[in-house]
Amino acid sequence: MGSQATEGRVVLLLVEDDTDMRSLLYDELSEMGHRIVEATNAEQALRDVVDHNPTLVVSDLRMPAGGMGYVSRLRQCAPKVPIILMKAFGDAQTKADALALGVAAYFDKPVRIGELKSAIRDILKNRNPCPSDRHRST
Repeated sequence: MGSQATEGRVVLLLVEDDTDMRSLLYDELSEMGHRIVEATNAEQALRDVVDHNPTLVVSDLRMPAGGMGYVSRLRQCAPKVPIILMKAFGDAQTKADALALGVAAYFDKPVRIGELKSAIRDILKNRNPCPSDRHRST
């Protein structure tokens, strides 16, 4: 018991404050067959991590209560849960900071859905109990 996914089912926590973007991502990611839990801001996401024990978090970075502090809190609440971050108007330093906090993947917006799905598949296929052992070159 206490496993991240009930009977092996993957639970994705999708965190996005923009309604249209969240809806698009929900529709696209639903096609992968995983259960998706939606959060509209960082505070809700932190509660949902505790309540739903997700297998993977796909999150915007720039949103109410978001930013690198949010990523740090998320890491504290769910240290072994892989995180994929997305950010509009990202830069090399933001990406470096995110990767230093242990995120599994980082995408600038607009996100290419095919690349996001591919990253999700790769992360789920290669789940490692020790996230610090995973290095991504993207």
